[in-house]
Amino acid sequence: MSKTARGTHIFGIIWFGQLVSLFGSGLTGFALGIWVYQQTGSVTKFALISLFTTLPGIVISPIAGALVDRWDRRWTMILNDAGAGLSTLIVAVLLFSGKLQVWHIYLAMAAISTFNAFQWPAYTAATTLIVPKQHLGRASGMVQVADAASQILSPALAGILVAVFKIHAVLLIDVCTFGFSLLTLLFVRFPKPETTPEGKMGQGSLLQEAIYGWTYITSRPGLWGLLIFFATSNFFTGIVSVLVTPLVLAFAPVAVLGTVLTVGGMGMLAGSIVMSVWGGGKRRIYSVLSFTLLGGVCIVFAGVRPSVVVFFFTAFFYFFGEPLINGSSQAIWQSKIPADIQGRVFAVRRAIAMISLPLAYVVAGPLADLFELLLAEGGLLASSIGKIIGVGRGYGIALLFVLIGTLTVVTAIAGYLYPHLRLVEDELPDAIVVAVDA
Repeated sequence: MSKTARGTHIFGIIWFGQLVSLFGSGLTGFALGIWVYQQTGSVTKFALISLFTTLPGIVISPIAGALVDRWDRRWTMILNDAGAGLSTLIVAVLLFSGKLQVWHIYLAMAAISTFNAFQWPAYTAATTLIVPKQHLGRASGMVQVADAASQILSPALAGILVAVFKIHAVLLIDVCTFGFSLLTLLFVRFPKPETTPEGKMGQGSLLQEAIYGWTYITSRPGLWGLLIFFATSNFFTGIVSVLVTPLVLAFAPVAVLGTVLTVGGMGMLAGSIVMSVWGGGKRRIYSVLSFTLLGGVCIVFAGVRPSVVVFFFTAFFYFFGEPLINGSSQAIWQSKIPADIQGRVFAVRRAIAMISLPLAYVVAGPLADLFELLLAEGGLLASSIGKIIGVGRGYGIALLFVLIGTLTVVTAIAGYLYPHLRLVEDELPDAIVVAVDA
């Protein structure tokens, strides 16, 4: 078997194991959310699940990335899959014994978030070693396919399982999916990265190695520009993700909201498949910028003409572009960063790119309330902008969508006009990865 075929085969095994595990985690996340809401009736306590699922991983990411570069990446994934599976098993035991409390779930989600902070950079860095450089875009597309499939199928199946077998069955299924993922990792071997000059330069204490991930990025204007571009885009995406539900419900019944989300999931799956086949093209940064521009146009269109048909159309094409943006960006980072420092660089990158999401979640509600007042009957903008967009319930959020979409378009254009970002693939040489079999 050729080296290319062998690497593709190994990645396929790992990818399938992670797909199954991701699907199980999606089932559990949905089911636990239902359980918390049914037990407490509190939207705040329900929303806190999202906070505990994301924030611990963001906080610990820089240290986790430095440790990933020190450790064997296969065993890092094995131990973290085992830790996440054990956390779920503990929740299941507490549930079966009738002792499960809401704070147990928060603690378990925080633990899983922490394990994922190690898992993601280890998985991504290992992919760089396994998959030939010319196929990194396709590999990123396959990872996006797994995410999209989980988002589409997990909620629907979890709802059926909870209704028929209760939450107990969902938790046991998730534990089994972690076990399956562990088995796939035990039956493969990862190459070891050769130490590069950059890797030697970044050696030191754990804190120094974690800081080196930040230093490496900020000393390269193209990568720093790409990271700031994503942090900005994620902020806008976070606001849209929070407000899409009230926007749709202001103009359509609940059943339509479910359909809109399904259509968006189908768009994401379609985009993921395209990315896995296409790979993002020779100039991947153009895919990042152009599909971000498309997403901004979709957001604007949804706000200017809020209606069921428009929601279906914009949801599909907005989510269609997401895998192409993320997959193309991922391939750029994987091809430009030396393999032996990817753990710490990718962890810092993820922490900075994702930290804007909690801020978006915090400001989305107050902004929506403010804009709703501005376009209410007799509001300050009712006699001006209200004549163009409309006045009444939902139109304030629609105006906010127009503003956010416009800012997204401006961000894409600004990214193109910034030479270091537009030419990041030319300014930075591809990292030469030399690997030896473990």
